[in-house]
Amino acid sequence: MNKDAINKDAINKNQTNREAVFLRQAEAEDIDALEQLLNRCYRQAEGWTNEADLIGGIRTTKDELLALIADPKHYVFIYPKTTSGTRDGKETGELLGCIAVDIKDDADKNENAGKKKAYIGMFAVLPELQGHGVGHQILQAAETFAQRHLQSNKETSDNYPARLTMSILSHRPELLAYYQRRGYRLNGNSMPFPVDGNNGEPKRQDLELLELEKIVS
Repeated sequence: MNKDAINKDAINKNQTNREAVFLRQAEAEDIDALEQLLNRCYRQAEGWTNEADLIGGIRTTKDELLALIADPKHYVFIYPKTTSGTRDGKETGELLGCIAVDIKDDADKNENAGKKKAYIGMFAVLPELQGHGVGHQILQAAETFAQRHLQSNKETSDNYPARLTMSILSHRPELLAYYQRRGYRLNGNSMPFPVDGNNGEPKRQDLELLELEKIVS
């Protein structure tokens, strides 16, 4: 996918309408487009959500994405571009957004019985569509999906309600504020950004991943 070929004029106006957003689960055939979308949105200096000033290199690889799609507890959703801008249109092979939900099945462990949570990650929206409410709709759909899965588990304890979690980079106050408006709160958990090179190279030594959570039941 050539990013220069995707611009506001080339995107059907219906797909800049937040009410027209739809998602489907990613398949192996989507890997190339998904990899390009994520690496562009996270690592290139476009849009307001990129991490280009903080991290260099790649965001993800084809092998990593294939493993996530194959994991039965990890749901990867994509927002495909279509010729009509609607679900009924023919897909062009380009992606306008994506998000992932990882169901954490801690209830299978005795010491964590009843502790159900879902991790939301891999959230990206094509830079040209940012600011149109598309990301809001994608995140809301993922939250609803995760909440239904968590609340369907009868072992969830009233003392430890189901929750959604995610991680964001430190030094991103505007991103933190965005999620706080959506009901997420810092829970005090953090870890240094990994330096194994698998997901990029940090450009500052004090970079951390901060954990956010949102109680949903």
